[in-house]
Amino acid sequence: MASSAATSAATTSTTVSAFSKFLHGPQGPLTIWFWCPIVKWGIVAAGLKDLNRPAEKLSVSQSATLAATGLIWARYSTQIIPVNYNLMSVNLFVGATGIYQLLRIWDYERKQSKMVDSIAKPAKTEQLAGTLGYGPV
Repeated sequence: MASSAATSAATTSTTVSAFSKFLHGPQGPLTIWFWCPIVKWGIVAAGLKDLNRPAEKLSVSQSATLAATGLIWARYSTQIIPVNYNLMSVNLFVGATGIYQLLRIWDYERKQSKMVDSIAKPAKTEQLAGTLGYGPV
């Protein structure tokens, strides 16, 4: 019975010291290195919510800024001491969200220009036929 109490006390002290290590560690919840990535996940959530938004309502400058800052800060988070993998992962998600939104905008504009070209082409043919005296095609 005494050995189980000693084991229990040792386990409790190990658990407390592990928790204390986490709490007071270089990336623990008492530092900015912990809270910055946690709060930045809100930006990722907002970017993911924008996936439901129509592409014509997306901003190129906002998406490009998110992509650039996400990739720049992802690189930065690997160069600081201590290396903050949580910060790197959230910034990679911010960058990926921005890049995906830019691709959506590009695809929308490409499809719009094809649609305008297909509409304008028959109109030009009708206009040309009318000037030649043939009437509408």
